[in-house]
Amino acid sequence: MSDNPVNDKPAKKHGVTGRIKDAIEERKKLEAKIDELTEALQRERADTTNIRRRHDEQMAGLRSAAKAGVVRDLLPAIDNLERALKHAPKELADSDYVKGVQGVVKQFEKTLADIGVKKIATVGEEFDPKLHEAISLEDGEGSREVVAEELQAGYTLGDEVVRHAMVKVKTQK
Repeated sequence: MSDNPVNDKPAKKHGVTGRIKDAIEERKKLEAKIDELTEALQRERADTTNIRRRHDEQMAGLRSAAKAGVVRDLLPAIDNLERALKHAPKELADSDYVKGVQGVVKQFEKTLADIGVKKIATVGEEFDPKLHEAISLEDGEGSREVVAEELQAGYTLGDEVVRHAMVKVKTQK
């Protein structure tokens, strides 16, 4: 039998006060569980945000690499068109054929510019091994290395060098 003379249910330790204390303890446990689950949810959300950010960065990198690859493949054709224009006989300079080739070169240049490709500045610029590939070095007066002649144009796509400019370098003051 129980200690409670009124009914046969087991008595709580301290009556109403005991039940209040039990309820408070239960509430604290539930609040702790809520805090634990809230922290876990916040970590999961942060992980999801980081995964999305990394995915977006990787996709942007892939797009840029694909674009740079296509540009790299087109540059020899553009170079050949420009060489053909440089070596066109003077008597053909005003012909429709030469004007058509000039139009194609301009269209290539515009398309490259539209996708973010920029030509690397060369002649008169200070030599920068990050942008220029020196084919020869002429001694001059001074120690400052300056690009004297461009042998092949170089291009960048954003911060990436698609092709270094081939140049002749001369030392100057």
